[in-house]
Amino acid sequence: MASHEVLGGKVNVYKRGRSRFWQCSASIDGNQFRSSTKEESLALAKEFAEDWYLTLRGKSRAGVLETKRENSFADAAEQFMMEYSVITQGERSEKWVEGHAIRLRLHLVPFFGSLGLSKVTPGKVQEYRVHRHATSTTGKPPARSTLHDEIVTLRLVLKTAIRHGWLAHLPDLSPPYRTQGKVVHRPWFSPAEYKQLYQATREHAKEPQRENHRWSAEQLHDYVLFMANTGLRPDEANNLQHRDVEIEIDEATRDRILVIEVRGKRGVGYCKSMPSAVLPYERLRNRPKPTQSQTRRARRNRGEDLSQPPPTVEAELPGPKDFVFPGNHIKMFNGILERTGLKLDRDGNRRTAYSLRHTYICLRLMEGADIYQIAKNCRTSVEMIEKFYAAHIKNTLDASAINVRKPKPKHRPRPESPDDDQY
Repeated sequence: MASHEVLGGKVNVYKRGRSRFWQCSASIDGNQFRSSTKEESLALAKEFAEDWYLTLRGKSRAGVLETKRENSFADAAEQFMMEYSVITQGERSEKWVEGHAIRLRLHLVPFFGSLGLSKVTPGKVQEYRVHRHATSTTGKPPARSTLHDEIVTLRLVLKTAIRHGWLAHLPDLSPPYRTQGKVVHRPWFSPAEYKQLYQATREHAKEPQRENHRWSAEQLHDYVLFMANTGLRPDEANNLQHRDVEIEIDEATRDRILVIEVRGKRGVGYCKSMPSAVLPYERLRNRPKPTQSQTRRARRNRGEDLSQPPPTVEAELPGPKDFVFPGNHIKMFNGILERTGLKLDRDGNRRTAYSLRHTYICLRLMEGADIYQIAKNCRTSVEMIEKFYAAHIKNTLDASAINVRKPKPKHRPRPESPDDDQY
């Protein structure tokens, strides 16, 4: 390695084996400093090294020389991913953890990675928001929820740095210039639209487009009724097994209801259904499993001998460990929404299977159910229901409590003034 001394040996200028540029190093107050000169010429490198050394000496005398390297955002991001994937194992889904890694790799680390943690200021975070809007590859700015998720990941990384003593406090990450958000509602089916939907699924179950689609069409019809009368999330319904559902007589109303042991986003919880969910579930429980297709093509694909008659397959009912909804009917469900004109609500929001949960909550509010009991039954919070559901339900407004009028005082005749001669 070629090496040269500058300023009487106070600065060392050297070049590494494969590097094109000269490096320089010096020791000040017992601390070692290194830097690249970005110069290929030795003479220019020596001039850079002299200026660099004198600048360091000036900072040292002024007391502003940073003698300890500050941890960068990339260091904190690496530490966060190592801890988060281990500590939250079993509590967060793999996709959620992977989402943090993707946001860090694609957006946050390329922008903040080389910065020291103290340089991640509220102004720098605002620059990041502007940068994301300006560099969007789709031609339109990222969605509000997308940018919100990225800021959540950023906050978690900075909190990791605080726990390790790399950062003194958490900067303000709230978006500036933000006024109170608009009152929005999640896409749901109004009572008339919900009736139109289940009538369409019922007709489709009676007369499917293909005979081999009959089982799926019947399952979809019961799925719509079941979801709109239980308020389950789609992932909770997908995890539901027959042993998790019991038909009971409600002590207060004497109605038959379903008591469901729910496993999903919030862990294990319980749900009590509306009475209208019992009949669809009984049909699901008593519907035989779909049998294998006996067409020549299907038998050939299974490697069966086509010279022999197809074997007789006996119908088998679902068992306690079988899933209540073993099939995926998203394509059929979307097709019915498109044909009935229900795919988009009046605000242009796309309806999905999640809209059936929103429908359950809205219909319960319209019937005057207690919001706290709804939150417990749906395994969510009262705050979420008030924010996304109750704000646009007219039945939550009590006109008798709003239209209060102050009673007018009774009219009293004005007393006549006494005559002067009476005194």
